[in-house]
Amino acid sequence: MTNVNKTEDRKIGHYGGKFIPFHKGHLYAITKAAAQVDHLYVLVSYHEERDRKLCEDAGLDYIDFRRRQQWIMTSVKNMPNVTVLAVEDPYTEDMEYMWLEGGRRMIEMIPEKITHIFSSESEYDYWFRQIYGEDIHHVVIDEAREIFPISATKIRNEGVFANWDMIPEAAKPYYTKKVAIVGVESCGKSTLTRNLAQLFGTEYVEEYGRTVSEEIGDGSSLLTEEHYKEIVFGHKHMEYQKIKKANKLLFIDSEAVVSQYYAKMYLGEELEFIEGVIQSQDYDLYLFLEPDVKWVADGYRTFCDPEVRRKTNEVLKQMFDARGIKYVTVSGNYEERLDRAIEHITKLITKK
Repeated sequence: MTNVNKTEDRKIGHYGGKFIPFHKGHLYAITKAAAQVDHLYVLVSYHEERDRKLCEDAGLDYIDFRRRQQWIMTSVKNMPNVTVLAVEDPYTEDMEYMWLEGGRRMIEMIPEKITHIFSSESEYDYWFRQIYGEDIHHVVIDEAREIFPISATKIRNEGVFANWDMIPEAAKPYYTKKVAIVGVESCGKSTLTRNLAQLFGTEYVEEYGRTVSEEIGDGSSLLTEEHYKEIVFGHKHMEYQKIKKANKLLFIDSEAVVSQYYAKMYLGEELEFIEGVIQSQDYDLYLFLEPDVKWVADGYRTFCDPEVRRKTNEVLKQMFDARGIKYVTVSGNYEERLDRAIEHITKLITKK
């Protein structure tokens, strides 16, 4: 009896690229290729010097190959016949790509004999036949970019946000800009955070310290060190969850410096574990709200005296300054605050 599953009868595909950045055109090609072979190997090509320059010229933070690999792996997790690997590209001292050596490395990386190679460029056919032999099946997928009219070059030239719909869901959190709304009590943080999220059609993270205070039925004066652990780590957990659903922007009501400020005010000391969280924060914009709106009593606030508000505001500013955290101040009535915030946020998402 003939074994129809003989190894030599298997169709083994290869699809590769730099994926700087990974986009839906890539994902379409991978999906299309996987449907034509028994197993598809996706290779993420990397060369740190080249990749850093590509990102720098495009105004992007450096995208490590492991991150690109992870984006693809997450996107194809329901495709059991796809394996995602990474290989370092060889270049000469003059930064000329070494096609034959690059092909050799790819052949060595893939544990099966390649029968099909997929790309979106017919001009690669010459090199593919040089590398893999004349009997290789070179399948060109959507060379005209009709299905997904996008390319990595286009995104690098125009910016990620200008092509947001072409970014796969797995990659969007990396590019999402995080805006922290900070300030002392009763300066309009929560209202502004909610309003901005509504206006920009995205998610926000509420102040978790307020949530904990309401749960224990009292204000910040009775919070213990354990409560601050719940506040800081609970807040970060919410942030990680919300950024997965965010649309270009994520607004954060307060953050770890503000938590450290409350610990200093009520416990009389700064907590070491909060400092660790502060060091790990990577917000793109801090909007510092001045306490020049009317103080509103809500049962959880204590610093109502105007002079006390001024002094505590200076304490919080000094805490940001001491840590080298840059912020922009927002003041005025609620309409002026909204307009000023929108101005800064628009600059953030429109600059390349």
